[in-house]
Amino acid sequence: MSLIAELAAMDGVFAAGEYSYRGDRFSYKGQISEEQARMASIMCRATTMGVHMQTDMMASMHPESHVAPAGGWVVRGPQFTVCTMANVFCFLDNSKASLNTIMSTLRVRLADEPQDLI
Repeated sequence: MSLIAELAAMDGVFAAGEYSYRGDRFSYKGQISEEQARMASIMCRATTMGVHMQTDMMASMHPESHVAPAGGWVVRGPQFTVCTMANVFCFLDNSKASLNTIMSTLRVRLADEPQDLI
């Protein structure tokens, strides 16, 4: 089973997908439209690039922080959470999903992915 299909089948996940680092391709499974998935992939790519820039800046000022390279990010809102690791994104319903379970799955399945893809 692909990682995207595995994530999409987990409790509380309403969409999962992946995006290209160039920003020109994406794939997804879940309960969102193709246009919403396209916008999600653009948002996740842009946010990932911003997070990488910020961690690189912090690492240059404080090398002992060991914050770079960034491995992913999470944003939690009142109703749903977005989490990204490498080039995979996942949208969770806060009332139904376990962020710990999702992040653990991402960490295990993406352990061998390069962390400096951006």
